[in-house]
Amino acid sequence: MIAIIDYGAGNLNSVSKALKKIGAESIITSDPDVIKSSAAMILPGVGSFGAAMSNIRGMGLDQTIKENSRAGKPLLGICLGMQLLFDRSFEDGEWEGLGLLRGDIVKFENPMLKIPHMGWNQLILNRNAPIGAGINQGDYVYFVHSYFAVPRDTDDVIFYTEYGTQVPAVVQKDLLVGMQFHPEKSADTGMRLLQNFIDLVRKAEGV
Repeated sequence: MIAIIDYGAGNLNSVSKALKKIGAESIITSDPDVIKSSAAMILPGVGSFGAAMSNIRGMGLDQTIKENSRAGKPLLGICLGMQLLFDRSFEDGEWEGLGLLRGDIVKFENPMLKIPHMGWNQLILNRNAPIGAGINQGDYVYFVHSYFAVPRDTDDVIFYTEYGTQVPAVVQKDLLVGMQFHPEKSADTGMRLLQNFIDLVRKAEGV
């Protein structure tokens, strides 16, 4: 069972439906005990970083997420959920994130760019990893965001996309995965990436 973490800001049902399509059972929950008993966690998200972290901390979910992740439970962050995995964000101020990945979240500054970065863009391989199995150079996924991650360790980046600069699109450190785009809205490529995450979960379980 995959725990889709409900902290009041996420596209929960669309993620749940996407998982159902690939045969993965999930539950939308904010219960720490349910999260602890799950095989993996998904942290979705839309909206602003500061408000999201305030909700997560207010519900006591920050410690739940960090404790379970550090204990080896697979975790997938989607869109804002990926950004929340990092140390801090400079979205409308400065906010502390979950600190599971080293790096900052910053705003696109190129005045020639249309912000938010919205629509289909291509994946470019940075390094090989099982999360990218079956994904081809140049495959398209669907983005909606105004801020992006600047990881401290570039080896954490599996795929990036070009939007005025190199924008990390898929990051991974051990069993911690982030996708800046919406895999549940990214057609066959997105579904394959979700399947790859489920495969990672099953391998972690020894299935």
